[in-house]
Amino acid sequence: MRQRMGFLAIFAVLAMAHVATAGDRRTITEPKTPDICTSLNATSENDTAAIQSLNATSKDDTAAIQKALDSCDTGKAVALSSGIFYSGPLTIPSGVSLLVDSGATLKAIPNPKLYDKGADTCGTIDNLGVGCKAFITILKANGSGIYGKGTIDGQGGAHINALNITWWKLSKIASEEGKQQNSPMLIQINNSVDITLYQIVLRNSPLSHVAISEANNLTIWSVIVYAKHASARQNGFILDGSQYVTIAHSNITTIGTGIAISALLAPSQRISVRDIHFSRGSGLTIGSPANYGINIVRVSNITMTILRNGLQISGNNLNGGLIRNISYYNICMYRVYNPIVMEMVQINETGSRTPEFKNVTINKMWTGSRGSFVFHGIGKSDAITVAMNDVHIARNSAWSVTNAQVTGNWEYDLTERHCPHNVNN
Repeated sequence: MRQRMGFLAIFAVLAMAHVATAGDRRTITEPKTPDICTSLNATSENDTAAIQSLNATSKDDTAAIQKALDSCDTGKAVALSSGIFYSGPLTIPSGVSLLVDSGATLKAIPNPKLYDKGADTCGTIDNLGVGCKAFITILKANGSGIYGKGTIDGQGGAHINALNITWWKLSKIASEEGKQQNSPMLIQINNSVDITLYQIVLRNSPLSHVAISEANNLTIWSVIVYAKHASARQNGFILDGSQYVTIAHSNITTIGTGIAISALLAPSQRISVRDIHFSRGSGLTIGSPANYGINIVRVSNITMTILRNGLQISGNNLNGGLIRNISYYNICMYRVYNPIVMEMVQINETGSRTPEFKNVTINKMWTGSRGSFVFHGIGKSDAITVAMNDVHIARNSAWSVTNAQVTGNWEYDLTERHCPHNVNN
């Protein structure tokens, strides 16, 4: 059953070719694990079995791991080969990588004092939320990475003080009070080039799992993010002001946002997000903030289940900007409350940064259960423009459209459609 709707949007049947423009223009292939410079085993202080490797204790392995990273040759990796390692903050030097093998788990010690930046605010609530170092930091690096099929566990559900408050409980309290929690990111990547995350399992971050700022040539491949029981501020990947980025073949389960792309500090452009499965929180968000503009984002081969929002573009007149050339292709959603949300919000009358959403295309999409489709622009002169083709929508879905021009073809499907969990399909 085909539908055509008027009011403030335009739904017209048109022929629209598949958008072939890729996001990340680099030739991206599956990464290769670097050679090992040093192998560490998690053994007790009295264990002499692994005499040919540099051993770490089971209590606090920070010094041993950091020493190995600092002394590793460029182009090679420090391997955590087996057992459970416990550590405070670590810094991965330029050109060096960390390899967590399948038999190893690296756990963040849940002690706020270890991550404090000097103001004694880590583990507290205030209006800023910038009092903690990340668990793993990559800063001004070239050619570094994190590899391996092992696990990095932020222990967000562990008690952090005598009051038996966990990192996640701290986030919940901060949200209820309209403030910010001072908690560590699991991985922070800033001002770096040619960074790779490959095959690693990231679990239970105290805050966002990977926060990326002003990075170029970034590849994230076959990474699992899992924080099913966290609070809403434990996001997957937060990407700001970065260019030539590919996030591929990954699985993201978190109560927060799976992937968020913004442009507060620099432009974000040439980004590919493909072959990803999202579940639990929200899926992929673009904008808010977008001060320096977001351009050419290609999202393809995506499955989404049990989410609040599926595909979202947001902006406001305080930190808005031009968001353009965004393409979605081959998207499947099931039990997504708001499959599409494209919304401009006027939150302050004195704001002067008018958001713009231009040249947004949606090709080949299925929403296998009913949901709400939201297109809210601020004014007719800066209307949201969206083109749709081969879009299948569950019947009884709702539409809310103001100051938007939506063109394309779509149809209501009479039966539910479940999404495959194999993101390679």
